Amino acid sequence: MKKLFIVAAAFCLPLAALAQDDLLAELEKQDSAVAKENITIATFKSTRVINMNSTEITGLNNLQFMIIHHFGSLWDNTESTGANFARLFGMNAGFANTYMSFDYTPVRWMNLGFAFAGDINLEGTAKFKIMRQQTGKRNYPVSIAWVSTARVNASSKEPPQDDLVWNKFSYLNQMLIARKFSNAFSLQLVPSMIHYNLVPYGSANSNTTWSIGIGGRMKITEKTAITFEYNRQLNNYENVIDKTGEIVSYSPNLISLGYDWDTGGHIFQFFFSNSTFASNIPQLTVNPEKENIGQWCIGFNLNRSYALKKTVKIE
Repeated sequence: MKKLFIVAAAFCLPLAALAQDDLLAELEKQDSAVAKENITIATFKSTRVINMNSTEITGLNNLQFMIIHHFGSLWDNTESTGANFARLFGMNAGFANTYMSFDYTPVRWMNLGFAFAGDINLEGTAKFKIMRQQTGKRNYPVSIAWVSTARVNASSKEPPQDDLVWNKFSYLNQMLIARKFSNAFSLQLVPSMIHYNLVPYGSANSNTTWSIGIGGRMKITEKTAITFEYNRQLNNYENVIDKTGEIVSYSPNLISLGYDWDTGGHIFQFFFSNSTFASNIPQLTVNPEKENIGQWCIGFNLNRSYALKKTVKIE
């Protein structure tokens, strides 16, 4: 009887192993048939395209420190040739606008920021990821984010003391719609609305300014890329009345060309722009006429992220 049991076991075990292999193969086949999420990452390398926000946010529980610096205009027609050479393309012009921000990501879909926005202005920003470009289980052709910024003029001189404190505030709301077309090329559409509680240049003008913009990134190598931006102001730029009662015009076009360099530790963005402002709110509302390319400026963005809390990735 014992010998019979051993013979039967020897005969059945290969069959059982074969059946197990067939079952595992069937399970693997069923698993491969289930659609997975293929989420697009790194549509842009930085949280900024150049001047404008991108759909990217810094990592979970990370604090990002960013400096945005615009030098003075390249050439001053009122100065001599020698003086303009001494300006060193605006870097030695005695004029610059600097924007310093701190951005923290408490949850994966939201980023909160605080900035020293230049000219005694402070800004608070919230960015929300609404949709992420992906294929597979879900098919979303674009990534969508929303940005809201509140700006306050902290000067005791603006507006006058007898004005309401709310006149110091202005607001920016943007929808960021981006698509990564390939590993090398991304585009973003940026409709914007800016509202001043007190119009920034006198009376007879609207408190709300609208603009539409487009930005893009073309990768050159794994570490470098060319970027560009174009924003068109849709109202409040032609024949408006300034605080002295003079009729003035502003450029409706915000144009910038940039070069991104990923050094591994931080992202360095060098750019050429027709705005010397470093903050989006004045860039999109009161950008002075700069028809002469000598009135354009050079500048740079520099950012670095720091992990404040160890994050365990769960698949």
